[in-house]
Amino acid sequence: MRGSRIISVCVVLLLPMLAFVLCSFTRAGAAQGPAANAAAFTADDLLDVVTLRIGDLSRDGRWLAVAAATQRDRIGIDNTRFGDPTYIAPSLSEIRIVDLQAQQSRLLFPDRRQVQNFKWSPDGRLLAFLMLQDGLYRPFLWERESGRVRPVPLPPGRNVAANGELEWAPGGDRLFLSLQTDEWRKKASAQFQYETRGPIVFHSSKEPFLAWDEIRRLAQIRSVAVYESAGNQTREVLPEKRINGLIFARDGELITYLEDITEKTDYDVISGTDSKVQVQPADGGEPRTILKTTRNRRLIWSRDGRHYAFAEKGNVFFASVDDREPRQLTGKKGAPEEKPAADETKKPAAGDQAGESFTPVRLSPDGAQMVITNKEGFWIMKTADGSRDLFLKRDEEDTEAPRHEVIDWDPAGTGIYFSYAARTRWERGVVRYDLASRKFADLLKDGRLYSGFTLSQQGNTLVFLGAENNRPADLYLADPEFKSVRRIMESNPQLGGKPLPKAELVSYLNVDGKKLYGVLYYPANYEPGRKYPTLFNIYEDFFDDRFSATFCVLNAAGYAVMQPSVRFETGFPGEAWVKSVTTAANKLVEMGVADPDRLGVFGTSYGGYATNLLITQTDRFKAAVNISGKVDMISFYTDSPRLGVRNIHAPEKSQDRLGATLWQQPQKYVEHSAIFFADRIKTPLLLMTGEQDSNVPARQAMEMYFALRRLGKEVAWVQYTNGGHGMPTSTIEEVKDYHKQILDWFDAHLKGDLAAKKAKPPED
Repeated sequence: MRGSRIISVCVVLLLPMLAFVLCSFTRAGAAQGPAANAAAFTADDLLDVVTLRIGDLSRDGRWLAVAAATQRDRIGIDNTRFGDPTYIAPSLSEIRIVDLQAQQSRLLFPDRRQVQNFKWSPDGRLLAFLMLQDGLYRPFLWERESGRVRPVPLPPGRNVAANGELEWAPGGDRLFLSLQTDEWRKKASAQFQYETRGPIVFHSSKEPFLAWDEIRRLAQIRSVAVYESAGNQTREVLPEKRINGLIFARDGELITYLEDITEKTDYDVISGTDSKVQVQPADGGEPRTILKTTRNRRLIWSRDGRHYAFAEKGNVFFASVDDREPRQLTGKKGAPEEKPAADETKKPAAGDQAGESFTPVRLSPDGAQMVITNKEGFWIMKTADGSRDLFLKRDEEDTEAPRHEVIDWDPAGTGIYFSYAARTRWERGVVRYDLASRKFADLLKDGRLYSGFTLSQQGNTLVFLGAENNRPADLYLADPEFKSVRRIMESNPQLGGKPLPKAELVSYLNVDGKKLYGVLYYPANYEPGRKYPTLFNIYEDFFDDRFSATFCVLNAAGYAVMQPSVRFETGFPGEAWVKSVTTAANKLVEMGVADPDRLGVFGTSYGGYATNLLITQTDRFKAAVNISGKVDMISFYTDSPRLGVRNIHAPEKSQDRLGATLWQQPQKYVEHSAIFFADRIKTPLLLMTGEQDSNVPARQAMEMYFALRRLGKEVAWVQYTNGGHGMPTSTIEEVKDYHKQILDWFDAHLKGDLAAKKAKPPED
């Protein structure tokens, strides 16, 4: 039955305040109804949980392309090909076209395909996309009225670039796309083979780039072509270059591209690049440079593709593609101006005060206005003269103030949509700021978790994903004022009868008295007053009640799962978990949920590292699982070459927060390496790795396994020969075994009856 799905008949249910249109994805042959779904959530259910992805929304807001995929659809990844620019990992989807006006939908294909980069033509009659065929992505057009799918012809010796954009010209008669040559594929494949198979590999510090940085940069090499429907042919309009980004003017006249000019591997920025910004006529021609470098600059673009802005040293710059150079809109410009006469003096804007630093966030569709931020809040700036108005204040020191993030301007440039999220309770949604009235309006606020907000270019339709408490997200439709909100697609009706657990936001204090929040996932069929074995899944900060299929498997087995947050101090990050996870455990014990004698801890990647480091500092937990986590900061410092400088950058400047190089502060690298304190570990530890993990190589776990064996500690190591980072995905059997191994480990150490049974010698 794999690969086939059925969709239930769409039914309109009128509920108070909301009208829901239920269009459900279900696997063909799956048992339906409460009786059939009453069984506990298992790894088989995990494999079939559907995740929705918004493909593209037509300009008039009527037509929507949606992809639905499961974990089962991503099985078969070849982890040995990690970093290979020519490799495309499996990712099948069911593709559905939704008529939002008629409230109907239909399948694009009868079976599941690997499709990406959806793009509706301006009139909504054609849908362009890339589809995998014979190991390569190829461009196709779907004719909405006839339902016919036809390929886009490519020049001889050319293939579509999988990382390239699709863009329609205004008339809908031309489609722009990125291409790579057959020779490029041969070169990229040969370089990957050389680095992975040799048989002799030579590296030198005289080479400007690390070898794997150079391989990664091969993906930038592409040309730009245009398909013309009149002659049914594709021609090249921008010759092959290293391109970091493309911007197409909405009027169809210009192509702006970021041409890579990076000189060498950048140790200060992970995968750091430098580009010069070039602009040329869309039909081809000589380019001209409008910005010599993008180093340390993050460009934002207006919807018309003709205006851009960036910040440099906290000052905002703005320009159009027709300008010779950007204009500085904040901060001191050139020679200091003379102080005005006393009667002309006005109170300076807060943004002009010494040390002020701004960040451009979003340009209006025509580039006439811009949202910028600083430590005081959100500002509206007029790009003509740099005048600005503070319209949303914020206090960076207030950790409990709601968060706002810009979704988009409305097409007319008269209002701005923001996502809203409270930080002391689960209240999320959308608010809109009206420039004329200078007021905010609450459009949608409730307990759901929202994402993927997409506004049609005409501004008449919004689509987005919304998830109930610890449930997969469904697809929603709303008008610009959110007066009508409809659920148009239910992702997982087959879970309706499953006893899925509820999540709760829990506040607690860490050892330093700082208030933190964590997310508690209750056991399935939870009984108040009963104490449960409790697992702590650790990483960094947690707040939202996101759906976790793995947690559902653990909850179904009778475990409570807690995701506690931690507070880091640069230079001393290793203290964070012992200060915060242990107090989170105290809180759950006080609540009567956690059994203090049956606590476990686990984590993946950075969370696996945190788990291993934590159990060197406390024996509070009776079992631990480190999934793909490092244990030795020193050996890991320059390991994982396929990630470039990531593992050097992390302790020096980013995630690990040590704030120094290995040679500046070697003691910090020792202090934050669990391997050096393995003798202190009393907690039974399960290590889980993938032999093909290029993120955290399995040899990290090997160090800990043999160290604990040498010390006479209880330790086990599960190695998936074809596995990569985190949960193995090479086969379905691996996914099931992964969850069984975790459950068996915690069952053996946290469930007394099973532990005793395992300790009892076998009968003759």
